[in-house]
Amino acid sequence: MPVEPLSQKEIEDRLAELPGWSLDGDRIARSYRLGSHFAATAMVVHIAQVQEELDHHSDCTLGYRTVSLTVNTHSVGGALTELDFRLAHRVEELAPGHGAH
Repeated sequence: MPVEPLSQKEIEDRLAELPGWSLDGDRIARSYRLGSHFAATAMVVHIAQVQEELDHHSDCTLGYRTVSLTVNTHSVGGALTELDFRLAHRVEELAPGHGAH
């Protein structure tokens, strides 16, 4: 089944379900603060595992005690799709286990 870009209304509705996430140009984005660099690194590894499961990958940046993600769907010209929000929800589910906020 082909992936279709979401309308602006669909994007706004899905963002409303993801506190902390925002629209950043043609991407959705979120940064997390963690208690240590090791915790941030562990979260990045966990996110990479989820991305492999979904076969959908974000741009993920590891900082000293931060993890930042930006997500869009390259296969539809960088538009936002349901895949982006599915990944964001999965990241939201795993973040508390790493002490991220």
